[in-house]
Amino acid sequence: MPSADPDTVSLVCELCDYIRTHLETPLTLAHLGEQAGLSPAHLQRVFKRVVGLSPRRFADACRLNLLKSKLKERDSVTTAMTAAGYGSSSRLYERAADQLGMTPGQYQKGGPVAIRFTTAKCALGRVLLAATQKGICWLSFADTDKDAEAALHAEFPKADVSRASAELEPWLAELERHLKGEQPHLDLPLDVRATAFQRRVWDALLAIPYGETRSYKEVAEAIGAPTAARAVARACATNPVAVIVPCHRVIGTDGKLHGYAGGLHRKKKLLALEDKKD
Repeated sequence: MPSADPDTVSLVCELCDYIRTHLETPLTLAHLGEQAGLSPAHLQRVFKRVVGLSPRRFADACRLNLLKSKLKERDSVTTAMTAAGYGSSSRLYERAADQLGMTPGQYQKGGPVAIRFTTAKCALGRVLLAATQKGICWLSFADTDKDAEAALHAEFPKADVSRASAELEPWLAELERHLKGEQPHLDLPLDVRATAFQRRVWDALLAIPYGETRSYKEVAEAIGAPTAARAVARACATNPVAVIVPCHRVIGTDGKLHGYAGGLHRKKKLLALEDKKD
C-alpha cells in the first residue's frame, strides 16, 4: 500500500483534531468530507491509510477514551456520556460496555469487582501477575513488590484487589518457564480491554515469532497503516500484559531499543533470552 504524501497526512491530522473536538455532532462521512474538501469515498480511503482505522472507528475510540477519562474524574455516568458524545444511554451501553468489560458505573468504581494477584522473583526482577475471573488483566515487572503493587492499584484504583498466590501459581509457573527459554509459546487466558487500533496492534505483536523482532514501521505496515508508526509505539506502551503480548519484540528502524514500560534493561534482557541483541 503506498504511503500518503505529507499534505494528506497533515490534512488527516487536522481532521482527527476536528473529530476529537466535535464528538457530540453526527460525524458522517459526508460531513467530514465537507470539512476536508474530499469526497466521502476518497476521505474513507486516505483516512484509513494514515490512521489505520476508518473515521467512524476513530471517532468511536475517541468517545471511549473520553468516557473513561470522565468516569475516572468521578463525573456522573450521564455527564460522562454527554461529554463523550453518546447520544443516549442505550447507545452508550451497546457500544462502550463491551470494550470496558463492565458497565460504566462499575468502571467508575475502579474496575473489575475482584482482581487476584501474585508476585515472584524472576529473571527480570520482580514480576506481578494479576487476573480477573476471565483471565490475566495485568502483568508487569518492577524492582520491588511495592513498586509492582503500586502500579496495579494505579491502573485499578478502587478494585477489590487481593493476593492469591496458590490460585495463580499454574499461570505464574508457565510464565517462569517462558522467561527461562523453556517454553517459547505462551497460551494464557487474557482479560484486557482495548480500542480497535490497540487490538489490531497487539494482534500483530502476537504474530511476531519467538526470537524475531519487527520495527514500529513494519508493524504499522502489517496492520495496513504504514504511516502510523508513532501510534503503534503508543499502543505498545499501553500494553497491560508484558511478555504475553510481546511488545518487547518491537524496535526502532535503526535497530535500537526505544521505550519499554519495564525499563530498557528488561527489554534488552528479554531479547537476549530469545537470542536477540540490541
